[in-house]
Amino acid sequence: MQVADIRAKAPATIRLTGKGNKTRIIPLMPQTISIIRKYMADQELLDEIKGKEPLFSNRMRKKMTRAGLSYILNKYVEQARVANKDLFPKKMSAYVLRHSKAMHLLQSGVNLIYIRDFLGHSSVTTTEIYAKSDPEIKRKAIEGASAKVLPKEKFSVKEKKDLCDWLKTVI
Repeated sequence: MQVADIRAKAPATIRLTGKGNKTRIIPLMPQTISIIRKYMADQELLDEIKGKEPLFSNRMRKKMTRAGLSYILNKYVEQARVANKDLFPKKMSAYVLRHSKAMHLLQSGVNLIYIRDFLGHSSVTTTEIYAKSDPEIKRKAIEGASAKVLPKEKFSVKEKKDLCDWLKTVI
């Protein structure tokens, strides 16, 4: 990502280029753009002439590599594990964060098409893998479908209680 990939004015977005040189525009939450603005100010990246510079760089002001990102992520995960070791998986990667974000969007009821676009998948079939891996989503879907299929309850609460009491005497 380059500094020029950030659009800080509302609605804030970032332009990402992924596999196969596919570019997508991702909306940014106000809190996120606030953090990015502060970071850019700290790194003196707010000048328009710095648009081609990497947004995130290493100590030599070169673009951040996957290995560099992984190092930083794991450094802070290890620090956080000290406070709560059960909160983090044994192996942490940027992919784990990407997968978690996709699952949270799905669990929040966001349409798979939007998640597909957010992740940059070319096909919704790829994104459906997330839906298939969450048993809670499956349970909710089954409950929603069964509510439409099951007949209305025939007995009142009192009738059910009387029936249960009678069954207890027979058994």
